[in-house]
Amino acid sequence: MEVSVIIPTYNRKNFLKEALLSVYNQTFKDFEVIVYDDGSTDDTPKLADLFKKYYPLTYIFSKENRGPSYARNRAVELAKGRYIAFLDSDDLWLKNKLKIQFEFMKKNNIRICQTDEFWIRNGKKVNPMNKHKKPSGDVFERSLDLCVVSPSAVMLEKTLFYECGGFDESLPACEDYDLWLRISLREHIHLLNKKLVVKRGGHFDQLSRNIPYLDRYRIYSMKKILDTHALPETKKILVTRKLVEKCNIMIQGLKKKSKYGEAKNYEELLERYGN
Repeated sequence: MEVSVIIPTYNRKNFLKEALLSVYNQTFKDFEVIVYDDGSTDDTPKLADLFKKYYPLTYIFSKENRGPSYARNRAVELAKGRYIAFLDSDDLWLKNKLKIQFEFMKKNNIRICQTDEFWIRNGKKVNPMNKHKKPSGDVFERSLDLCVVSPSAVMLEKTLFYECGGFDESLPACEDYDLWLRISLREHIHLLNKKLVVKRGGHFDQLSRNIPYLDRYRIYSMKKILDTHALPETKKILVTRKLVEKCNIMIQGLKKKSKYGEAKNYEELLERYGN
């Protein structure tokens, strides 16, 4: 088994159906599919039963909703493939995605890469802003500001996933930012410059739309790196500067909403890391 396709899902039956069809229509066939259902209350289990009649599918249902990090980590534990390819249940793959990406990784002897992608918002094609354009190679500095790696576009060695600790299950959001930041400390993340993923957004249940102050989780990730990694001085400076910048943004935003107690937490971080 070469590739394990990991799809976490929660109450996205219609999206999941399209995502699964985009996987089973791949021209590359040496893969397994693991869907981890993070406590859906819709008809997702019935959809999984239907797919299992026609396609090989490992479907795990959790009675408790514990978030995408937990779902992905549990699915990876079951994976038999050398490589892991994540797919969010609201995204789609073009039919040659796995074939082109697998061959790119083998040819170049690399441990992790991502493809480029099409963006769809509320059913309409949109162009990413410059800050969202994907870098290639040493992406660590670019990754500090915001997530420049898309889970649905990534393929990586399972061993690398575990070497870097997997997804942080304490994070309700920005868990992908956190993991790619840790991976980019030690590995180049290569870009296969072909649009092979359809990234769909704008729907009501998107986490990034419903969780305020996402920078708080990015600050947590940077603090964790500073506290647990022996960083080269150049990288330590980069992380510290970005942490201070985001702390100042958080303080301003929280004070505008009269959340002075929360703002004080970030002022204390500034005192610790800002000197």
